[in-house]
Order: sequence, then C-alpha cells, then structure tokens
Amino acid sequence: MQIGRPDPLGATPDEDGTNFAVFSDAAECVELCLFSETGRQTDTIQLPACSDGIWHGYLPGCIAGQRYGYRVHGRYEPGSGLRCNPAKLLIDPYALALDGAFTWNDAVFDFVVVDEPYALEINTADSAPFVPKSVVCAAGSPPPLKRPGNPWNETIFYEANVRAYTMRHAAVAEPDRGTFNGMRNKDILAYLRALGITSLELMPVHAFIDEQHLAERQLRNLWGYNPISFFAPAGRYARQDGIVEFQEMVHAIHDAGIEVILDVVYNHTGESDKFGPTVCFRGIDNLAYYQTEPDNPGLYINDTGCGNTINGDHPRVQQIVLDSLGYWYRVMGVDGFRFDLAPILGRHAHGFSASHPLLTAIGTDARLHDAKLIAEPWDPGPGGYQLGHFPARWGEWNDRYRDAVRRFWRGDHGTSGELARRMHGSADIFEASGRPPFASINKVTSHDGFTLADVVSYEHRHNEANGEANRDGHAHNYSHNNGVEGPTEDSVILAVRRRQRLNLLATLLVSQGTPLLLAGDEFGNSQRGNNNAYAQDNDTGWLDWSGLDTDPQFTDQVRELIWLRRETPLLRLQQYVHGELDAGPGVIAIEWLNADGQVLRSHDWPATRSLALVISERIRDQIDHAAAILVNGAQADCQFRLPNRETVRNWRLAFSSSAGAAMDRRAVTMSPLSTALLIAD
Repeated sequence: MQIGRPDPLGATPDEDGTNFAVFSDAAECVELCLFSETGRQTDTIQLPACSDGIWHGYLPGCIAGQRYGYRVHGRYEPGSGLRCNPAKLLIDPYALALDGAFTWNDAVFDFVVVDEPYALEINTADSAPFVPKSVVCAAGSPPPLKRPGNPWNETIFYEANVRAYTMRHAAVAEPDRGTFNGMRNKDILAYLRALGITSLELMPVHAFIDEQHLAERQLRNLWGYNPISFFAPAGRYARQDGIVEFQEMVHAIHDAGIEVILDVVYNHTGESDKFGPTVCFRGIDNLAYYQTEPDNPGLYINDTGCGNTINGDHPRVQQIVLDSLGYWYRVMGVDGFRFDLAPILGRHAHGFSASHPLLTAIGTDARLHDAKLIAEPWDPGPGGYQLGHFPARWGEWNDRYRDAVRRFWRGDHGTSGELARRMHGSADIFEASGRPPFASINKVTSHDGFTLADVVSYEHRHNEANGEANRDGHAHNYSHNNGVEGPTEDSVILAVRRRQRLNLLATLLVSQGTPLLLAGDEFGNSQRGNNNAYAQDNDTGWLDWSGLDTDPQFTDQVRELIWLRRETPLLRLQQYVHGELDAGPGVIAIEWLNADGQVLRSHDWPATRSLALVISERIRDQIDHAAAILVNGAQADCQFRLPNRETVRNWRLAFSSSAGAAMDRRAVTMSPLSTALLIAD
C-alpha cells in the first residue's frame, strides 16, 4: 500500500486504485480490511500514514465495488471514554454505500460486563459477520438537476415515509413496494401532482438499524431515526443500487414539479448509550464524535433521549455533517433538509446558541446556497425548546400552531386569541428576528403523534403493540373522540369527525405561514390510536389507501383547499401585516371581526367561538382583492354578516367544510363546527 493522501475523507477510486482516508485521533493504528462479495475477509492492510489525525493510504488495483471496513487499534479504557477495539469491524463514516445487513449478536458489542453495570472488559469476538461492509463507489460528477425551485411562500410540504407510503398502494408492483422505485411510481407521482403539494418531505433514508429492544420483540424500526451512516442510503429501501435508485426517484419527482426535502438525523447515532453496539463512530474515535460527561467521560450526554448525542463542537463532526449535506444536495439531488432535534446542532456545553459554528456553517456553506433549511426546534435536553430562535434562513416546525388549532376545534375555552395568533403566522414568535411568516412551518399532525383521523377518534394513546406498556408517545394530544373511543358505526359521530378533520385541514391551509400535511390525512388514514408508530412496520404504520375509495369527496375537498391557497396570494403573504401595511404597489390590510362584522375588541376574545379574518389588498383607493376566513367553533348555527366594504361587492363562497353553508348578499349562515372561505375579486 502506498502513502496516499489525507483528503478527501472516505474511499476515492481512480483509474489505478483507491485512496482511503479516515479520521481518528484515538487510533494508534488503523487496519483496512477487504472482503469478498460473500462477506469473507480476504486481506488486512495497515494504513501507512497519519496526517493531522487522518489515517490514509492508496491501494493500487482496488476498484469500485470492493467491500471493506476498518479495525482501529488503540486504548480500550471505557471509563475514560476510550473504546478502541480491533475485534470490531467498523463502517467507514464516509462510505457512500453499505452491503449487507446489521445483525444483533453479542459480537457487535465492544465489551463484556463485569460487576454489572459499571466495569466493562474488552470483547475479543470478531463482529465482522454481523455488520454491513462499506463499499468503494465510483466517483462521478453530480448529475444534471432540474430543480422545481418553488418559492418559500408558495410551498406546501407533504411528509411521507418511503416504505409506509408505498407498501399498500395497489399500483405499485410487489417488488417495488417499500422502495425508492415504488416512490417514483407514475400513479403515485400523478396523485401527488394532482393533490397540489409542492414539496415531498421524506422521512430519513440514511442507513439505519433496528433498536435492540425492537429486535427482541420481533419488531422493526419503520421511521429510520436510528442512523449508522450519514451518506449511504438505507439498503431496505433499494432493490439493487440505492444510490442510482434514489437519484432516479428524485429526478422523477422533480419532473412532476415537486421538490424533495430530506429528513436528516445528525443529532445521535444508532450506537446508543455506553451499552450499545460498536458499529462505526464509537470504535473510530468515541470522544471526538460524541458528547460525554465532563467529569465522567465513560458516560454519554443524552440530550436526544436516544442514548448518545453527537458532538457538534468538534471540527471533524462539523465537517462530516456539512460534507453529508453537500453530498445529498449536490449529488443526490434533494432540495432541502428537515433537521431532526435541531437544537443539538447548536449545543455547546453551556447550552444552545443560534450562532453556534455548525449552525452558522450550514447556513453559509456555498454547497447549500439554495437549499431549504427546516428545524425541528426542540430536543429533550436542558433548554431544548428553541422555537423561534434559529437563524434567519431557517424555517421551523411550529408545535404551538398544532396545539392551538387542535384545542380550538376541540372546544377548549379561551383559545380564540391563540388561534388568531397562529393563523396570522405566529408573528409573536418569528417577527422580532426579522423573519417572514413562511418561517413558521404550520402543522396539525406529523409522523410523531396521532394521524388526523385519530385526532378526532381517540382521546388516549393506544401504543400497546410497541411493547412499552403504553408508556411511549405523547400523553397529551389535545384530541377528542367525539363521543366514542376509536371505531364506531354511529353516523352522527362519523359526520362530526369528518367535518372536524376538514376544519383542521382548512384552518391549516388558509393560515399565514407554510403548511405541512401528513401523508394519508387527506383520505383518512388511521394508525388505530397508536401515536408513536415508529415500531409498526406493518399494517398499522403503512398507509391504508382504501380511504380514497371510502370517501373520495374528502380528498377532493382537500385538493380544492390546496389549490385555493396556491391561487390566492393573500393567504400566503410574504410580510407580517398588523392593521395596514404599505406593500409597495398597494396596501394590504387585515381585520379580525365578530359574527356581526364588527372589529373584535380585546375583551371579546376569551369568550368568542365565531370569528372572521379579513385580508384585503387596496390599490389606488380601490380594494382589488379580498379573502375572508370564517370560523364557527360554536355548537350552534352562526350567521356571519359579510364584511361591509363599499368597494368589495362580489364575495363568493369558495369553500365550506359544511354542506349546510348558505350565502346571500348580506350574510353567510354556517353550521356548527365549520369553516368557510370567501373570495372577492
């Protein structure tokens, strides 16, 4: 083996061989192990050079397709946070592809327990038969991309899981179900395009493993929030070549005019706590990759609730996150990223900082110049709730929006004021930092929690199938079963549930901000009351597409709402408006009115259940466009007087969640628990 070079990190083939480079300050020696396609180790070669903590070497004759892994020699002192164990075959952190599946076996642990649970002794069993092998991949130039480039204020996110979305879809061929190929099925893409969403947000696709407790219960991780690689696509989503199949999927989705947003997990890895498996990062350089207790480096800081926390303060960790993002954006073709537990990326030892070098670097990296950046702005650690505190370029999932909308439609007293703040775009959260309304990613549901059908059908979680005695998942969901817990044949209850689902989605799609829909909510998908279906890789977690046939009109109504939003700029303003705003060519005004058409006063808000938001645009003293959102959260009919504006005469009822809505020249009569949208041009 020749000395080679320390950059780039990973395995880089050329015409004559492959350069290998891996970072480890903890190593005293790094061995490159080569494997046949059948998994048999064929050679072991010591990397001959180390430059600034990067071990490297060039192997002539090594070509693309070669399977390999690393063994790291160094100190094994778990109490000091040193976990080097050459008996453990390690994935290259920069591997672009993995071959083979991870298997739970005693050999994947670098320790055996002595005097449980404190003393750990080195485990000399060879783990190679039980861990995936890294694969040398041919270096290629980024493929040409035709990105849809949908503006932020026109964006509508649609969150889906590759496997769950395609497993029960009748048009997807059996071999393609649960894969990237299935996700680019022409019928699925035609459906998404007709629905009108602009951005498909895919749950994690980085290679991940099932947690040990799931394997013991014969369950599988469906969601993917347990990564062991930040570059390699998950093998379970590919039929043959995960890289090519992912790229082909992205191209097909782009051709449909839809962006691809990737949910990424850079906050922890699947190696879990000190008793977890050693698969990659732990065995390469434990103290570099993970945050450990300052006075007890043998223990991990667990701000993620998943056993470990990535060390975002370390420059090599910052580098791998940026390199991973750049790869998925430029080479794999995605258009943006949703960052799971994003405050971890801004955590110093003393807490979160919006100016953390890693957050700053993500926002300024030239490789990501047009990428959409979205934060899940909370984590379980101290001070982990950071909604509204991310840098200017970022959008943020807004759980206060979710809770406000659910509580209002559930009938909670005194919630109208909070509902209004959220429908206005959450200016109280985002405006002070100079961010526009679309920084608020509004949602009423997401993968984490009840589906929309379950929000109106269950008041309690039903997660027994997860095997955790129903203790997992959110205990407080602001849901309402409308009279019966779970399924019912009562036609009155079913009608109310349907209307409430439509109310929740209508509120979402007419609110200022950026809406996010959970896949399947538009046709009534249920998880049978399971609000934490991460372990349900089965009919519970897979979308039940039969809802399209059961009530096709509901999906049509959701599609109508989406298109109304896209065709009505007043529903997606690019600036916050308080009263009136001179927007350049015209003046935009908003008003909150009661059912009598009078401006709501401060003392009216706590008790009101019926209100209207009127948004108008005036050009040269004439109101050219207006929209009125009418919300009747009362249990009785309500007659709304039409906004009395001399220059607005041609109001039309564009949408109603209730078939009982009636409109004349002076008023709109609305049924109990209903929403309506009026448009005037």
